[in-house]
Amino acid sequence: MTNSRPRVLIEDWLPVAELGIESRRERGAASALPPLSFLHIWWARRPLVASAAVALAGVMPTWTEELAEAFPDAPEVRSELAYRAWLLRLVGILGDPVKGRRMIDAANAAGVKLQGNGYGYRQAFRNAVARSDIDLLHSILRRTWGELPTVADPTAGGGSIPWAASRLGLPVVANDLNGVAASVLRAGVEIPATRGLDLLPEIKGWGGVLVNRVEKRLREYFPLDEGESVTAYIWANAVPCPRTGRLVPLLTDKWLRKQAGKEAAVRLILSADGADLQEPRFEVVLGRDVDRGDASAGTIARGKAISLYDNLVIDGDYIKEAAQSGQMEQVLYAVAIRKASGERTFRAPTRADIDALRAADRRFDEVKDGWFVSGILPTEEFPDGNDLRPKQYGLERWIDFYTPRQALVHGTFGEEFATLIPEVRDALGDRADDVLFELALMQGKALNWNSRLSSWNVARQGMRSVFDRHDFSFKWTFAEFEGASALYSWCLDQLDDAYGGIARLLDETGAAELGTNTRLHREVTVTQGSAASLTLDAGSVTHICMDPPYYDNVMYAELADYFYVWEKRTLGRLVPDYFRDDLTDKDNEAVANPARFAMMGKRKSELADLDYETKMTSIFSESRRVLSDDGVLSVMFTHKRAEAWDTLGMGLLQAGFTIETSWPVNTEFEHSMHQANMNSAASTIMLVCRKRTDRANGRKVYLDDIEHDIRLAARDAATRFQHDGIDGVDLLLSTYGPTLSVISQNWPVYSSTPDADGRDQLLRPEDALALAREEIVDLRRSRLVGQAAKVDGLTDFVLLAWDTFGAREFPFDTARLLALAVGGLDVDDLERAKIVSKSSGKVSLLTPKERLRRGADSGLPGVTPEASSFEYIIDAVDTALYIAEVDGQQAAKRFLDRHGYTSDAGFISTLQGLANAIPRTKVKGAWVVPEAGLIDTLCTLYFDDVVLPEAEEMAAQTDANENTLFDVV
Repeated sequence: MTNSRPRVLIEDWLPVAELGIESRRERGAASALPPLSFLHIWWARRPLVASAAVALAGVMPTWTEELAEAFPDAPEVRSELAYRAWLLRLVGILGDPVKGRRMIDAANAAGVKLQGNGYGYRQAFRNAVARSDIDLLHSILRRTWGELPTVADPTAGGGSIPWAASRLGLPVVANDLNGVAASVLRAGVEIPATRGLDLLPEIKGWGGVLVNRVEKRLREYFPLDEGESVTAYIWANAVPCPRTGRLVPLLTDKWLRKQAGKEAAVRLILSADGADLQEPRFEVVLGRDVDRGDASAGTIARGKAISLYDNLVIDGDYIKEAAQSGQMEQVLYAVAIRKASGERTFRAPTRADIDALRAADRRFDEVKDGWFVSGILPTEEFPDGNDLRPKQYGLERWIDFYTPRQALVHGTFGEEFATLIPEVRDALGDRADDVLFELALMQGKALNWNSRLSSWNVARQGMRSVFDRHDFSFKWTFAEFEGASALYSWCLDQLDDAYGGIARLLDETGAAELGTNTRLHREVTVTQGSAASLTLDAGSVTHICMDPPYYDNVMYAELADYFYVWEKRTLGRLVPDYFRDDLTDKDNEAVANPARFAMMGKRKSELADLDYETKMTSIFSESRRVLSDDGVLSVMFTHKRAEAWDTLGMGLLQAGFTIETSWPVNTEFEHSMHQANMNSAASTIMLVCRKRTDRANGRKVYLDDIEHDIRLAARDAATRFQHDGIDGVDLLLSTYGPTLSVISQNWPVYSSTPDADGRDQLLRPEDALALAREEIVDLRRSRLVGQAAKVDGLTDFVLLAWDTFGAREFPFDTARLLALAVGGLDVDDLERAKIVSKSSGKVSLLTPKERLRRGADSGLPGVTPEASSFEYIIDAVDTALYIAEVDGQQAAKRFLDRHGYTSDAGFISTLQGLANAIPRTKVKGAWVVPEAGLIDTLCTLYFDDVVLPEAEEMAAQTDANENTLFDVV
């Protein structure tokens, strides 16, 4: 061991640009995600390449000449440059992703198609690490720490961090409070790390036995025409018309496929043989027979329906009441099939389909009570929480999320799995439970793709899973998997591919060199319990590398209940301790969950914030206990809201940590980064922490004492990270780590303002973060308009809003903070000035047309073509743009000349700032943000001094969250 507190690589360097590109590349295509993503859904998994880099750089010593001398035969440590290049290789980056990304961007701009993927190597997670590299790494780590350092993740969730660390042969401890997550950790990390590919033949063999038994029992309920296979049964929820009593299917539209020349839609038949039908029949129309107008006309929108029978509105409250009273029915209206010829098409339900459904309903009625008693079917009710839409539409119990036939399918699997357990144990001995554990995960896959919340994706012609979004959005129409021959055979294929892919990546890394058969030893321990009470000895962990819950981003426990109530009856037979409770543990989950405090009325959000801070402080305190004195804590965190950073920062400070440095890594999927009406934080901030020691002197430190250091740290960080391609919201976030670092180095720090009783009060991190935002505002303003001086408050806000968010719409909280930073404004001031509109926690920048003032309001801020002067430059600019759009550019020129704006420095600098800040993107030749096009034309004609950035042509936007047969989470 080299010294008492080795300095680690992440404290000096992390390849943020390379990791950002590789992280986005890892998540860029649904079909090319890491196999861990396909094993079982978990929400908000971190990219493997970023996880590997942080886990590894937190234990690798920083390069020194002494290190190079200790390993004279290792070129990897001969110089600092070689050492850093080696880290990139250890995490699978085998080329220069920055150069590759530039080549791809240049080729796209020129309309040139590159050969290969543009990078010259596969995605980083696919690349194995040689045994010689692993052996050298382990030798360096043992020299540094005295033994191989243990990496622990107390809130391991989907398992990215422990999997990446285990792959490199580091001892790993992975914990999660949630029984579903702990099961994913065992199946995705522990079992493949210890069993590897040796287990795959037994998974396939016994999986085949299980699937065949399920299929044999269910075949009669899914009749197939000769040579036909069913892709999906497509259903609609329906309610009685309140006036006629006849059934109204709730269809958003009637399309099944929109592809030109291959159109498919349903047509509703309301009468037959001169008599009105009590419920409609359905015909499938194809190709030229499709009436596009009728196909696009639905019966429901925004929660309200139109009756097919009298064309009058059916109120949304009536629909909910009907659902809650059991009057909402489910009607099968189309079947997506593949013919023997391979052609994909659609047909209407046949008599055989309807008879099979009725038979399945009867069979479910016969078995359900016995299954409830014997623990095959869930009996639990859907609990109150943040998303109550299922209850509003009659889904009171978890079993209500399925039609009788779907429930019969899932129950049959559960019963056959229970029967299989003793058979596998008799045959396989100590390997049996690992095989059974993997097989049980097929159920989670099936539940996610076969439910009243799964749906038909018209655009992609495939199924859409329940959790294509992180919520329980109710589906007016839904899709059912063919449950006999298709569903579980597909789930087994997915399991084979996922487990095989996971195990192969592990086995290939550190594989024995030619002539030997020594397999890389891996130690993985999975625990289920609170991160505030770990089953680890004090000081036993070298690196705690964690990706904690992000405040209120995802309510993991609420979502996981969907699987928990079923898996406690399958996985729970193998690991009952993971599933002790009726539902997941929400009381001890570290998220800001207002639903837990619903009885407190207006204080519920405040109490949720306090609860999150208390729990994170407890988790960080426990982390400090199990961390060695020379160890490192790495925290991955991302959130746009200042409250989230305030509570996280306070938790770290109160638990006794200093923040040594931080690194922003752009980890998010890049598809929607430039959409005009969306805004999101794309970077994950990696905070690097150490145990704090008490300051030598007892002098009290106040915010005023460290304000200069905070501003300097924020400006230095922003300047540095701008060069790594970090901008917008992420640039603001990149300054939060350095700001918290200044506070933590001086903690305890007291506010400059005493409390109500005149006593000193501890500083809230948000007070310091506000200083950092002010500093970034000044820096970005100078970049945009070429001068540091403020123009005016309203103009500054518009400039900085476009620059920061790159979108018209953004969160209210962030708008409030930006308004304060640019000049002490609040959102109400901006709304009165017609700069923004606000609704439902969001703020939108208004267009010049929307800012128009007339009559008595013409003296207020806004667009006023007849005004003799303007107090705010943004009003003058928007008025010019409004006139150009409505009356033409010549009229705009007369306006500019009348006011002297063609030579006005403030007006010209504002135009330049807006040209730099507003996204200059086009889709099919049309400007995404109309103001960008107006400014482009105005400046081209009349303002030669304004430099216009290149416009970017983008493909038509699609939903980045959509997936088909893939878990994109």
